[in-house]
Amino acid sequence: FTVFNVPIHQMSVTGLIIALGLLIDNAIVVVDEIQVEMQHGDPPLKAVTKTVKYLQVPLMASTLTTVLTFLPIYLLPGAPGEFVGAIALSVILSLVSSLVISLTVVAALAGRMLGDSGRQYEEAQRKSQPGFRDKLALLVMKPGVWWNDGLTLPALGRPYRWSIGRAAARPLFAVALTMTIPLIGFIAASTLENQFFPLLDRDQFHIEIEFSSQTAIARTEEQVLEAREVILQHENVEDVHWFVGESVAKFYYNLTGQRENQSYYAQAMVQLRSEDGVEALVRELQGELSELMPSARVLVRKFQQGPPFDAPVEMRIYGPNIEELRRLGMDVRAIATTIPDVISVRDDLTEGRPKLGLVVDNEQVQRAGLNNTAIAQQLAAYSEGVTGGAILESTENLPVRVRLTNQDRASLESLASLDLRPDQSRDRAFRPTSALGEFNLLPELASIARREEQRVNTVQLFITSGVLPETVLTALQDQLAAENFELPPGYRYDFGGEYEERNSAVGDLLIYVPLLVLVMVTALVLSLGSFRQAGIVGAVAVGSIGMALFSLKIFGSLLGFMAIVGTMGLVGIAINGSIIVLSALNEDAEAKQGKPKAVQDVVMKASRHVIATTITTMVGFVPLLLDGDPFWRPLAIAIAGGIGGSPILALYFTPAAYMLVSRRQRSDVPPDSPTPAAASSDGSAIAPGELHPGGEPA
Repeated sequence: FTVFNVPIHQMSVTGLIIALGLLIDNAIVVVDEIQVEMQHGDPPLKAVTKTVKYLQVPLMASTLTTVLTFLPIYLLPGAPGEFVGAIALSVILSLVSSLVISLTVVAALAGRMLGDSGRQYEEAQRKSQPGFRDKLALLVMKPGVWWNDGLTLPALGRPYRWSIGRAAARPLFAVALTMTIPLIGFIAASTLENQFFPLLDRDQFHIEIEFSSQTAIARTEEQVLEAREVILQHENVEDVHWFVGESVAKFYYNLTGQRENQSYYAQAMVQLRSEDGVEALVRELQGELSELMPSARVLVRKFQQGPPFDAPVEMRIYGPNIEELRRLGMDVRAIATTIPDVISVRDDLTEGRPKLGLVVDNEQVQRAGLNNTAIAQQLAAYSEGVTGGAILESTENLPVRVRLTNQDRASLESLASLDLRPDQSRDRAFRPTSALGEFNLLPELASIARREEQRVNTVQLFITSGVLPETVLTALQDQLAAENFELPPGYRYDFGGEYEERNSAVGDLLIYVPLLVLVMVTALVLSLGSFRQAGIVGAVAVGSIGMALFSLKIFGSLLGFMAIVGTMGLVGIAINGSIIVLSALNEDAEAKQGKPKAVQDVVMKASRHVIATTITTMVGFVPLLLDGDPFWRPLAIAIAGGIGGSPILALYFTPAAYMLVSRRQRSDVPPDSPTPAAASSDGSAIAPGELHPGGEPA
């Protein structure tokens, strides 16, 4: 992390938790393979050399593929990348370190320690005494027991061996059966609820109150104090901190509020005594405060993880004409208010500020010796004031503004009775404002928003706490279709809010995927020596995604950004077992010929690697699963669920698909091609399957 200049924070620590199970996978495979070779009679040095030579390619391939699946997460641009990039970096650095250490230090230590264990046991036997301590030491060092040679369960081993044999004998049926669960997962994916990032369960939440734009700050403060009393009546509320006229200080990382000098706006941070029942309290306060202040827009919201957005559901309407944009926005607002879970709707153009305008009589203005500019300047001076000097306070110059008292400018009658001074070059009398025209209230747009160099009216929907934005967006789209909502020529609309953030983040996540898939396929083809076998690994990758979706459905989790991140990372982890199995099959001459018995033996030997690494990897996710945090839960379920199903794909689907590929390769051999034959001692050819004179099969 120092080399990459990445600070240690929650995300990087979470990445280390995810990498816990992955760190020892390579070491498990290396140690187990060295132990097997030594049990077959090889001396320690030969066993270590043979194991490293045999495993370096498959382990490098499996590590590289896993790194490549986490690389898009690390390279993710923008706020999502800053948010989850440290997770991927932790996993990548851990995997690379694990590979190097496993093929060097771990292999050497395994050869040394396992090689000396038999000799140490024999020496201990010779030197042992009848005492309890020596007997206990001999029991611990005894070869053949489960804590030294591994756990064996014959009651489970026999049916398992039989099932592997049936999968090798009937590969097509095995392929169809093992892909059933992933297929169900893909079908169930359409029924999963979507949420970009989940709400956060913590002992705090925030409240926003917005009145009409002409509301004085004194009136806002008065309403806020009433709301404070209502909030404090709830037993779980410890304190309320209000900010009137501006946003809350940015104490939480994704708060978007940057509002200031707005007399009609206030925001509060509510501190609770515990995080229990926050959802119910938020909903209850939403109803109470909305009833207390019917003229205000009240939003009581929990904090949310992930990149910020202004409103959970937004519809942006683009077009050239302001009045038409306002009309369309009002139509959408009317439709949105019919959706049950929408508590408030606003848009950029409907809510204007009242403006006091003077419609002048030009003839009277000329007689008074004035013009429109002079009238506007004098009225501005009376109402807003003019700078008449400055005072020095400490080291700061403070301007002094001179204006009429609040009483003299508090009403329309007071402004109408103000005397306006004519041009000094003319000998004219002062004229009251009412003699020059009439005052009218005129609507004025607070602002005209533009996006992509076009005028835009953004309709924002604020929804009930706990309701998924995807649900409300779907309801809005259905309502628009039911009302036959259509835009005039030259106008268009799109959707923002959580929908846009999710699509943008997922799109950025997939930018590098095609290039990395190409690199991954190249690595698999070079390590396995076959495009067809690389295709088997690709099928396992797709199947693992289906397993992850199936797990999300079974455990009732949401399909959000973190679930997608977990599924992407899962792919590289889930195919490791299949790469090990395929490498073992390629090393066995009879298995390469497609003999079911040989395939069965190879898979049985590789089962310890696959099952042990699966268990250790899943155990690494126990802290995230037990924590129950809605932010990490989808990621943990997706990865753990996919990894939990990966042994089925590695130990049943992979050998079955290998058998089908072997049959296809043999069927591709031309029928007139010469059959390989062995030579006997006298030089005559011996067909495969015949016996040498000594009785050994050719």
